[in-house]
Amino acid sequence: MQNLLTDIQGVRVGHADDAALASGVTAILFDQPAVAAIDIRGGGPGVREDALLDPVNTVERVDAIALSGGSAFGLEAASGIQAWLAEQGRGFAVRDALIPIVPGAIVFDLLNGGDKAWGRYAPYRELGYAAAAAADTTFALGSVGAGLGATTADLQGGLGSASAMTANGIKVAAIAVVNAVGSVTVGDGPWFWAAPYEVDDEFGGRGLPATFTPDMLAMRIKGGPAPSASENTTITLVVTDAILTKAQAKRLAMMAQTGMARAIYPVHLPLDGDIVFAAATCAKPVEPLVELSELGMVAANVLARAIARGVYHAKRLPFAGALPSWQDRFGR
Repeated sequence: MQNLLTDIQGVRVGHADDAALASGVTAILFDQPAVAAIDIRGGGPGVREDALLDPVNTVERVDAIALSGGSAFGLEAASGIQAWLAEQGRGFAVRDALIPIVPGAIVFDLLNGGDKAWGRYAPYRELGYAAAAAADTTFALGSVGAGLGATTADLQGGLGSASAMTANGIKVAAIAVVNAVGSVTVGDGPWFWAAPYEVDDEFGGRGLPATFTPDMLAMRIKGGPAPSASENTTITLVVTDAILTKAQAKRLAMMAQTGMARAIYPVHLPLDGDIVFAAATCAKPVEPLVELSELGMVAANVLARAIARGVYHAKRLPFAGALPSWQDRFGR
């Protein structure tokens, strides 16, 4: 186990980003189409192919998931991933036609200091293609791919991942792009809200404060008292090797949303676009009541850890007025 999404066999992850742009794309590829669903809790989501993921709709499996910066411009990243998959002969078959199925979600990073004067067309389609071509079983965390330009209320955001296994040997892993309106840390200190779920000091081992003051529990949101509704989103994916139906994948996504509430404070606001994709590679049977419940419980813990790791590994952007990273403030 590498403590990464790619601990699920048959899953690969690739990044492509541009330092001057201060934005990028992360592609998650499935070697074989995976059953997938989505759960959206934030008030300002940006998504592609979300209707397809409804359990009542026909297509059950997807070939990849696109996570991107760029706000609505970044939805084009999925087209680049789709183009790469088409070159590999992948896709949903309709007689002689093959259509790669690539749902996606975006975060708003247009005001982070990077050069967004890209001309007529945004670069996200090409970044998506490059991310798909780079996909592998190991990948970097922090200020990379879709997490390069991410921010939170008080620290640089980033891309994180974590994994775990249930008592019955079912694996579940998560990847998260953390661009939240709220904070991932407690007050002005180094403590992550997700601290109770930390494994092997994976985000610093600082635990929680001995006591919580009113100031720690006060609302800290990006932009102060009146943040823009378009600046925030945490987009995530949980993947398991369990055999799930599309409806069960939807339930897994819903249960995993609890992980956001464990890691971000406050969360699911009108200003957020919080999204959990859930996917199943369908390698191992799972009992549909108790074992599925345990899987959802572990998925929520893993998602909380992935969110904290994204901020823990992030680096400050090299622009005037950029937010400090966790390492800048507390890494000594």
